[in-house]
Amino acid sequence: MARKIFIWVGHPNETSLSHGLADAYQRGAEAAGADVRRMNLHDMTFDLDLTYGYKKRKDHEPCLTEFLENTKWAENLAWFHPLWWGGMPAKMQGAIDRTFLPGITFDYHDDDPWWDKLLEGRAADVFVNADTPGFFIKWMYGNPHKNRMTKQILGFTGVKVKTYTHLAQAKTADEKKIAKWLAQAEKIGKEAARR
Repeated sequence: MARKIFIWVGHPNETSLSHGLADAYQRGAEAAGADVRRMNLHDMTFDLDLTYGYKKRKDHEPCLTEFLENTKWAENLAWFHPLWWGGMPAKMQGAIDRTFLPGITFDYHDDDPWWDKLLEGRAADVFVNADTPGFFIKWMYGNPHKNRMTKQILGFTGVKVKTYTHLAQAKTADEKKIAKWLAQAEKIGKEAARR
């Protein structure tokens, strides 16, 4: 049976390195027989603000409903985005704020401090392109984005991050380096299809 993979490109611009990496990953996954769905953040129109926190629900716009349906359908998620100010683009964070909600991707317990991970059983590949070198992120800042992505967002909801790929320095990367990154993304896409 074909592996179900949902690719999400979290860059707000329709032409970016994140899109190129996602294209390569998708080629690899489909070549290895995966059933792939994809959404691009630049095509999504929604209110970014979780106005009432968890006290009151806003209705989901169609693209957010589709995003959740694809997330629940998938066995493997693949997220691609740039690292901006140590985190993800605001619009990408807004989509997560609006959709990764109690009763949808996790559920708090009433009688203890724990929670149920409603996306358990899924795997993920995360690709982050940045200008800050990986060693600097690790030693100077302690990998905060990697920890947040693998433990506080995806891990919190039960998704096991299989690969976290930090590609830098994007602003000075020449064609040879970018070609290497694209080949790496394609290889990981093939591997994801065979998990």
